[in-house]
Amino acid sequence: MSPPSGPTPAVTVAARAGVAFEVHRYDHDPDEPSYGQEAAEMLGVDEERVFKTLVAFVDGHLAVAVVPVSGQLDLKRLAAALGGHKASMVHPSEAERATGYVVGGISPLGQKRKLPTVVDSSAERWPTIFVSGGRRGLELEIAPADLARLVGAKLAPLSR
Repeated sequence: MSPPSGPTPAVTVAARAGVAFEVHRYDHDPDEPSYGQEAAEMLGVDEERVFKTLVAFVDGHLAVAVVPVSGQLDLKRLAAALGGHKASMVHPSEAERATGYVVGGISPLGQKRKLPTVVDSSAERWPTIFVSGGRRGLELEIAPADLARLVGAKLAPLSR
């Protein structure tokens, strides 16, 4: 079964905002467990420039963290960035329900509900970064400042 074509909510949000972005597609291997690392490899991009979108609870409330696929989310840093005390990862099914995307295709853009979002400050090292476009095998290349503005994110050190 081939993936659906047409714009995803993430692509629609970026296009309507009028920001510069580029869509990159690649053939996703359904047996590949590391979606972000697969994207970096398939697109020939440094893993520090490809960011994964993770959903967590911070003091019992849903929040989004956008971190490089080359690192891991530091939950204490996420909680601190949002003025909270404790953070924990949500179950994948909860992340899918909250965002409207499937795991491996969760984009920070165009989610079902607007959630507090923090982008790892390492994104500022790059003129553009890659985030999921809302589907496995679909990445958006966008300036970190544009991404942060579109999702109302703050930038803070999140990864370890």
